[in-house]
Amino acid sequence: MIGKGNSKLRILLAEDDVITRRLLEAQLKKWGHEVVPCPDGQQAWDELNKDESPKLVILDWMMPIMDGLTVSKKIREVETRPYTYIILLTAKSRKEDIVEGLEAGADDYITKPFDPQELRVRIRAAIRIIQLQEDLLEALKTSEFRATHDSLTGLWNRYAILGILEKQLARSTRDGDEIAVIMTDVDHFKKVNDNYGHLAGDEVLRQTARKIKNSLRQYDEVGRYGGEEFLLVLPGCNSEAAVNIAERIRLEFEETPIVSSEGTFPVRLSFGVAITNGKDCAKTDNVVGLADEALYKAKEGGRNRVVFGGKLDPKT
Repeated sequence: MIGKGNSKLRILLAEDDVITRRLLEAQLKKWGHEVVPCPDGQQAWDELNKDESPKLVILDWMMPIMDGLTVSKKIREVETRPYTYIILLTAKSRKEDIVEGLEAGADDYITKPFDPQELRVRIRAAIRIIQLQEDLLEALKTSEFRATHDSLTGLWNRYAILGILEKQLARSTRDGDEIAVIMTDVDHFKKVNDNYGHLAGDEVLRQTARKIKNSLRQYDEVGRYGGEEFLLVLPGCNSEAAVNIAERIRLEFEETPIVSSEGTFPVRLSFGVAITNGKDCAKTDNVVGLADEALYKAKEGGRNRVVFGGKLDPKT
């Protein structure tokens, strides 16, 4: 990746002529770039298939084993790879040859013998394009994160956690594993906001989310379902294990208050647990509803407790 304001990068240089390769390598290093030299197209292709491969490549058109055009085509065939900027190095100067090179996937070209100033201009143009691409990808990642995550807690949002549950139900249809769904709620959360303000309430929710997430198995998921409610999806988890997990989390909160810059807050949670199996044709709304009913019973029963709502009836 190119850092902001940084014009230095790793460049793969594939050139079979030793003298030309060394001259190009020396020039590129003089400008501060890191060079990965390759004597033929096959070695260049092997380098490009490694992790963190260079995003800019300079390929000689004519090379043994695999020429520059072939490497260009192979790069463009792999749609899942990060975009690689390709500059063809060629002694050919006919318009038809240049068009052929660009159609093979090259972004630019330099004729041999190369002119250092022309090379520098071409490299600068490549860096601008690569930086624009990285900025776009970063913006896309940020947008995707915001679309699927809760802005306050950083957990999955309601839409995303329900989508995860739906996928897990589809998966369990194939293998028959049980899925536990736990709905949990911060007891008397309104009192925190009323007595200490919304900043304190936000901090309680953030730390509650963090503690719950840290208490789960690596492959479990948790999302903010809404307000002070959280939805946990535990694949491959039977009723006994699910109740034990919920009880362990409940005890962690009961025994350890939340300490923050806004103050120290004793937090208690209530839990509703439900179990289902994809082969029972369970629907997302139904299993969540069963967990929610169990949570309601936990609230009615005095809060700060775990209630098991049972296994979803196959008929639902």
